Amino acid sequence: MRPFARRFRRAVCATSALGLLAFAPTAFAQEEGASADDGGDEIVVTARRRDERLIDVPIAVTAYSGEALEKVGAIDITEIGQTTPNTTLEVSRGSNSTLTAFIRGVGQQDPVSGFEQGVGLYLDDVYLNRPQAAVLDIYDVERIEILRGPQGTLYGRNTIGGAVKYVTKQLPQDLSFKIKGTYGTYDQADLIVSASAPVGDLLRIGGSVARLSRGGFGDNLTTGLENYNKDVWAARGTVELGGYGEPVLIRISGDYSKDKSDPRGGHRLIPSLATKAPVLDSVYDSRGGLVDPKQEIEAYGLAMNVAANLSDTVTLRSISAWRKDKSATPIDFDALPAVDVDVPGFYFNEQISQEFQLLYEGDKLKGLLGFYYLDATADTLFDVRIFNTFAGLTAFTEADVDTTTLAVFGDATYDFTDQLSLSVGGRYTWDKREASILRQNYLGGGSPVFGGAGLPFGAPGTDFEGSRKFNKFTPRASLTFKPTPDHTLYASYSQGFKGGGFDPRGVGANAPDLDGNGVRSDAEIASFLSFRPEQVESYELGYKGSLFDGGLNVALAAFYADYTDVQIPGSVACRVGNLPSFCGIVSNAGKATFKGLEFEGRARLGEDLAAAGDRLTLSTALGYIDAQYKQFISNIGGVPTDVADFRKVQNTPKWTASGTLAYATPIGDGDLSFGTTLSYRSKTNQFEIPNPYIDQKGFALWDASLVYTAPEGRWSLGVFGKNLTDKHYKTSGYTFININPVTGVPVLGANGLPTSALGTEGTLTAFYGNPRQVFVTGTVKF
Repeated sequence: MRPFARRFRRAVCATSALGLLAFAPTAFAQEEGASADDGGDEIVVTARRRDERLIDVPIAVTAYSGEALEKVGAIDITEIGQTTPNTTLEVSRGSNSTLTAFIRGVGQQDPVSGFEQGVGLYLDDVYLNRPQAAVLDIYDVERIEILRGPQGTLYGRNTIGGAVKYVTKQLPQDLSFKIKGTYGTYDQADLIVSASAPVGDLLRIGGSVARLSRGGFGDNLTTGLENYNKDVWAARGTVELGGYGEPVLIRISGDYSKDKSDPRGGHRLIPSLATKAPVLDSVYDSRGGLVDPKQEIEAYGLAMNVAANLSDTVTLRSISAWRKDKSATPIDFDALPAVDVDVPGFYFNEQISQEFQLLYEGDKLKGLLGFYYLDATADTLFDVRIFNTFAGLTAFTEADVDTTTLAVFGDATYDFTDQLSLSVGGRYTWDKREASILRQNYLGGGSPVFGGAGLPFGAPGTDFEGSRKFNKFTPRASLTFKPTPDHTLYASYSQGFKGGGFDPRGVGANAPDLDGNGVRSDAEIASFLSFRPEQVESYELGYKGSLFDGGLNVALAAFYADYTDVQIPGSVACRVGNLPSFCGIVSNAGKATFKGLEFEGRARLGEDLAAAGDRLTLSTALGYIDAQYKQFISNIGGVPTDVADFRKVQNTPKWTASGTLAYATPIGDGDLSFGTTLSYRSKTNQFEIPNPYIDQKGFALWDASLVYTAPEGRWSLGVFGKNLTDKHYKTSGYTFININPVTGVPVLGANGLPTSALGTEGTLTAFYGNPRQVFVTGTVKF
């Protein structure tokens, strides 16, 4: 652990020099698609860490090819959630590039250090340990795979809900050059330039540079800055040696990105309680006055992927990676000029990882043995400024969390016959979390870390250093029956777990004196701040089939999951040293069950309808999930109380559905493609406690595209429309209002408005998905 004084100096120097930054590896970017593929080619995925036909994999997987993503004009990865069953991918509240991901009811939306993701994010098989800058823009993408259900055996910790895999393109053997430009509404102007060249027979080099920009959907009426704008530069370079039939492929890649978009401010849902400021007309406008630190996100990393065929049946793989990102972000919770609940913050993340895999492919036996190592640091520093309440009161927090993980894993599939096979696997993980948490009150202004003039007041609310170890074995088994090569039936069982840790916002001074001796011991504080891993056991039945000579492809899955020791991170108004403040309350509060159904289908409705060679297809996806808490223990007035009947599983709509109608026809030697997608999500709760102001009612989105592609793909021109009905829908928010502690019903004042729990104005703000966008994209290849 690095001491606070050293981190303090580093933060101040970084702020004065640059304003600090985060990570958005647009260079490895990917995005959404409405269908897995536009043609009849077989889709090959690596869900089980080896190449397999999608139809053969006994896992619920949705795959999006790079070509399909381009043809629907996907903007960023969050769009995939619109067309993948039981999946939520959204930009986190108060950020431009932090990702919130949920699959089948499991996920995490709190980005501070100490809390782990529930959905694993993988970039060319490199696990991204933190969600900052994980909202990726698309280019150089081969495909994206969404694996639903626990993937703990092959993908490890924090894939308790599933995994999202970004697979980038291998460099071509020939000289290539590509320019892609986009112009659209809100002054959207994107330019991506990619080039690669062979150097001899075995060596290839390539790179991409991207400039992605867009004006704001609204404005900050206090600061004059644009709201929801985009200002990103990114670059990537790759060197490849071997491959294309050679026994060894070495791929070294590096990327850099900088996001200088303006802060994303929330929209108040109620008038301000003290100053009586009305609700703004546009949901994309904000009034927040916090501008320091200047928002900036910077990220960079290196990776080396090596695959060596040791024989006809044995392959050795090595995946080595290092990544680092820095973020500076001013989040104005109350979205008003007054310093009521203002939170300037820094995020510093760094990781190094190494994975080895030994694969065997025999006639009847296929298997994998692996080793994984991760060493990661996640440091978060932030003020909570509530000047309106008490004489420039600030609660400063620095939470430095280090993670060390070791794992060994194996998975094997044995074919008893051509039709019947059994897969078994397991992973043993050693997880160590070390935390250093400091919380200090200041009066008269913000903390010096963020340039404030406040002076320390009283003893630290938390001054803690500690560590915990968590070991876990996660097995998986599946039985597969293939009556014919085009039909797969499977039954599977799997376990997953998400690491435990320490609440970075917890207040050690509020820890209970368990032994009644009048002193809070280190052990009592550690017990109060720590939380256990959460676990899930999942059962799944599935069918995948190709019928009518490929005219209809379907995938069905039914699942049931027991979810225990559910981690419920949260922040509430509290008192520290008899002063109003902001406290973390994470606990292993819950037990839940998830059961549901998923359907994905693609039907060829007709061929040669209006012209020779044309084709009409319909792609559909439907998800249903019954997600319920069976136990939810909340400490109410010092008494543990089960409030499960009044709590909901967040970011998990009961119904998700989409349909894409696509028509393609030859035009001369080229091709004209038209597609339109309608997607629907039922009511979504933003938090476990239902909130009639922030929760989003069911809504539908309509997209469309028209693309002409010249012969041999030499150039293309497309027109794209997103959210064509201009639907306004909430994706996240902040709430600090008084509620009934059991039912969660807001406590209303005499004016009929919710009463404030923190600050004087009443924090109840929301963030929204993108409005209607129309843009034209042109691509030229040489």
